[in-house]
Amino acid sequence: MSDTKKSPQGEWSSHFAFILAATGSAVGLGNIWKFPYITGENGGGAFVLVYLLCVALVGLPIMMAETLMGRRGRHNPVTTMEALTAEAKADEHWHYLGWMGIIAGMLILSYYSVIAGWATAYVFKAFSGSFFDADAHAIKQLFADFIASPIQLIFWHTAFMLATMSIVKRGISHGLEKSLRFLMPCLFVLLILLVGYAMTTPGYFQGLHFLFNADFSKLSGNSILTALGQAFFSLGIGMGAVMVYGAYLPKKISITETVVIVSIADTVVALLAGIIIFPIVFTNGLEPNSGPGLIFETLPIAFGSMIGGWLFGILFFVMLVVAALSSSVALIEPTVTWLIETRGFSREKACLWSGLVTWLVGFASIFSFNSWSEFKVFGLTLFELLDYATANLMLPIGGFAIAIFAGWVMVRDHSEQELDLPNPQSYQIWELLIKYLAPAAVFFVFLDVVGVL
Repeated sequence: MSDTKKSPQGEWSSHFAFILAATGSAVGLGNIWKFPYITGENGGGAFVLVYLLCVALVGLPIMMAETLMGRRGRHNPVTTMEALTAEAKADEHWHYLGWMGIIAGMLILSYYSVIAGWATAYVFKAFSGSFFDADAHAIKQLFADFIASPIQLIFWHTAFMLATMSIVKRGISHGLEKSLRFLMPCLFVLLILLVGYAMTTPGYFQGLHFLFNADFSKLSGNSILTALGQAFFSLGIGMGAVMVYGAYLPKKISITETVVIVSIADTVVALLAGIIIFPIVFTNGLEPNSGPGLIFETLPIAFGSMIGGWLFGILFFVMLVVAALSSSVALIEPTVTWLIETRGFSREKACLWSGLVTWLVGFASIFSFNSWSEFKVFGLTLFELLDYATANLMLPIGGFAIAIFAGWVMVRDHSEQELDLPNPQSYQIWELLIKYLAPAAVFFVFLDVVGVL
């Protein structure tokens, strides 16, 4: 199909444009705090090595599969799965894989936008000097008061969603591509600036030791599963974004080369975030294992007391917003594309309705931090429920299904044509990984996250 067809939405103008888009889709808030945090918890450098192996052996094959499926179908995830299913003469129920990606992307963005709104608000708090000379109690109270106010959270959630949809409504070349040509270089410039600052801190080498020291005694079976899960989720597989971005990929561009570059860039961002955060943490005598509080309750203490903290606090939270925005445009694009291609909406109307629904669903997360904090389902707040249902259930199931479809259902000649690997042996290696290793690995991650292992 993709030999002659192009996506109705257009194509990326270049190899570089697709790399920026796919990297932006993968890089998000999780790279800035989660990867450094779980690395410290699971053996430092030893964990990093395991993570890199998981990216190479599991993440890469599945991301290649989702990209080639998108380019083969050339449409939104649902229409693409319908076309590929018909082409393979397979069970028509496979099209639900496309639906799951679209729904997962919207649900993730509904609460992702709320957290990104926090980061946006903290840019202004840093700018106004709210962290200056504040002790740990004052910073924690600042954060507690902030999330206790539905009005503030709604305002920042709305601001972030408006920024996201204003980019998406401009389309591929004028919206997504143009914004990512600015956002991704900006993100890397901010990272390098903050790494430069981290190198001047007394805790720099202690931070590097914490992040990279290979203590294999701390590795466990659970550590390996954690590394596998992080590799899988950090690449953004199973939420429709990779598939729809693949639909915009010109035939002449190598899927394999591009996916390798994207995975390397995604990992580099995570490592640079650790190099930034941990020296600041150790220099100021803070706890490195504070989880999400590391960003909003711990680092502001450091920014409020260190030399140049006002400037670097602003830069840090701007970096968070940039990373979040580059991911958010990818999360909503599959829904927008589906509305355009199957319901005849204009891009502006599709953005309006998809953005409005996502914005409204975000209220569940907002109120779960204050007015509805006592309301729980299966012991989880609505925010925690959305997070668990998407990250721990929908994405692993989606990734598993992608591996099975690409490896066992899709016509072999078609996947071979799309990958266009340099020799038969390379394709056979990918086929081995996508048929056996990748689905088995994702299956075990799924069992782990639902508590079976």
